[in-house]
Amino acid sequence: MPQIVLSPGTIDYQDTGGDGPVLLFGHGLPMNETQWRKVVPLLPGYRCILPTLPLGGHRRPMAPDADLTHRGIALLLGEFIERLGLDDVTLVLNDWGGGQFLVSEGKAQRVARLVLVACEAFDNYPPGAAKAAAAVCRVPGGVWLLTRLMRIPAFRNNRNGYGGMSLRGIPDEIMDDWFAPATRSKAIRRDFAKFATSAPKRETLLAWSDRLRAFDRPVLVVWATEDRLMPREHGHRLAELYPQGRLVEITDSSTLIPEDQPERLVEVLTDFLIQTGAEPVRPAD
Repeated sequence: MPQIVLSPGTIDYQDTGGDGPVLLFGHGLPMNETQWRKVVPLLPGYRCILPTLPLGGHRRPMAPDADLTHRGIALLLGEFIERLGLDDVTLVLNDWGGGQFLVSEGKAQRVARLVLVACEAFDNYPPGAAKAAAAVCRVPGGVWLLTRLMRIPAFRNNRNGYGGMSLRGIPDEIMDDWFAPATRSKAIRRDFAKFATSAPKRETLLAWSDRLRAFDRPVLVVWATEDRLMPREHGHRLAELYPQGRLVEITDSSTLIPEDQPERLVEVLTDFLIQTGAEPVRPAD
C-alpha cells in the first residue's frame, strides 16, 4: 500500500490510478478504506483514492503531538490533497463529516465537489450512541476496554452502537480489521482517544457549519431513511445550506450506505458526477 509522510505522521492510502476524475473517500471511526470496498469496484473510469485517516483504525501511529481533532484531520486531508498534486477533487464522506471543515478553514480550493453520505453535520459530533463511546475514551484505559467489548457479539451488534450502522450487518472480518490496530498498539489507542474526544462545543460546531455556505460548487447530499445516528432533517438542512446542494434519500439503509446500498449509491453518485462535468474516462478500444 502506498504511503505518504504528512505533518502529523505517515498515512497509508489506496489509489486505483488512471486518468479519470479524482474521487477522494473519507471514512469513519475507527474504520479504514474497506468501508468503500463494495463501491470502488463499481466506479471504472474514475481515479479513486482512499487514505487511511488516523481515526483509530490506522495502522501507523501519528506523532505524539499530532493534531487529531476534527479540524486537524480536515487539515490533514487538505495537506494530503496538496502533496499528491490533486486538483478538481470530488471529496466523498460517510459517517465522519469533519472533512467539510476544509471549507470552513478556507482550504478547499482543490475540491470541486462534495458528496456527503449520511455523515456528521451541524452539532451532531459525535452522533447519538457514539457520545457514550467518547465518554469511555476519556477514561484512562477506555479505548483498551472498548476494543475488548467489541469482541462480544451482543455489544458489537447492539443496534444502539455499531450494530445500528448497517441494516445488513458489518461482516466480522471487516469489523475485526477496523479494531485490530487499536487492539495491538498503545500508540494507536492514544490516537483513537485523541480523535474520539475532540469534538468542540455546540456553539463552535454551528459557527463552523455556517461558514459552509461559502462553498459555491456542487454538493450532493445522500441520506438514509432508516438511519439511527444521522438525523433525517440534517440531510435536508445540508442541501439547503450549500448554495448548489441537492438531496437524494436512499431507502432500506442505515448510516453505512456503502455497506447497505452500494449499487444505488454508485448510481446517484455517477449521475451527479456526469451532470457536474466529471465524466468517467472510457478505456481505449
